[in-house]
Amino acid sequence: MLHNKTVDDLLDIKEIYLEPDVRKYKRGLDILEKYSGAELKEVESHWKIPELFGFEGSVEDWISNKKNVLILGIKKSLSARPNTRSSHWVAPSQSNGCTMSCSYCYVPRRKGFANPVSIFVNIEQILGYLKRHAFRQGIKQEADHIDPKYWVYEIGENGDCSADAAICDNVKDMIDLFKEIPNGKLTFATKFVNREMLNYDPQLKTRIRFSLMPHKMSKLVDVRTSPISERINVMNDFAEAGYEVNVNFAPVIYYEGWLEDWKVLFDEMNDKLSEKVKKQLVTEIIFLTHNQQLHEVNLNWHPKAEDVLWRPEIQEVKYSQTGGRNVRYKRNLKKELVESLVDLVKEELPYCGIRYAF
Repeated sequence: MLHNKTVDDLLDIKEIYLEPDVRKYKRGLDILEKYSGAELKEVESHWKIPELFGFEGSVEDWISNKKNVLILGIKKSLSARPNTRSSHWVAPSQSNGCTMSCSYCYVPRRKGFANPVSIFVNIEQILGYLKRHAFRQGIKQEADHIDPKYWVYEIGENGDCSADAAICDNVKDMIDLFKEIPNGKLTFATKFVNREMLNYDPQLKTRIRFSLMPHKMSKLVDVRTSPISERINVMNDFAEAGYEVNVNFAPVIYYEGWLEDWKVLFDEMNDKLSEKVKKQLVTEIIFLTHNQQLHEVNLNWHPKAEDVLWRPEIQEVKYSQTGGRNVRYKRNLKKELVESLVDLVKEELPYCGIRYAF
């Protein structure tokens, strides 16, 4: 677990897998210079690294892969996918994978389990695409639950932008771009406190969503992340630095005494958050979705977490939009749980809007 540690504790890059064309991009050269002591291994594609991706190659080396390995590639297909929850669009990724190791994370199911950070070095092409895409949308005519004024672009669907920002300036470049896009803003969720980002001057065009859950549960399942109190402690600073500060209560995990632990968290938020943060605070509430394949992998590196994540007696199969076979809390139980937490938020955090809860 990570307790009040820095980026240096998260990342100690010793190996870099790179596509050959990475050296043609300034961002690629910058990163290679920054980690000049790392061993370089050329690969045909950032997606095809047999010794790194896949069950057999990754489980024993899970944490070292996360900490010591970086992948550099070129984002080939650029598209913005429509979304209806946290954003209007999911932007083309500037990265994939994460240096943290949350045991419920869905990304490992899609790319080689341990899945260290892949950075895409063709950031200028990604920025150009986003600028053109936003221009085509025109001015947003109506307020909605996502934003009253702007088209919102999610940039952190496949990783954690706060950790990515410690590696290179991709995230900073995107934040700078959206200061100039008159009809758009960007958003991402994070579990890592990167105080360097307080210097970015986002001018209220970036919504950062700090993911929160009860301390006791976070210590078990949020492996290698910033402690919950540290995330809450920095929220006022991010608001003063020009970010729109929101929260995610996610994933919500059901266990004996769960609501009491959420109340303790809400008491801490009430005590610590400034009036400025409270006035613009909105939450997104997302209950746990798990997956049998990930469950089996977790049993090999973090079995204690599975005692709370994998509970077949109260879970049922749910197929994702991409056809994946996942499990979630049984429908009637989940309905009760969602209502209970929503009621508690309204009671304990009356200033906090709820964007959605499911």
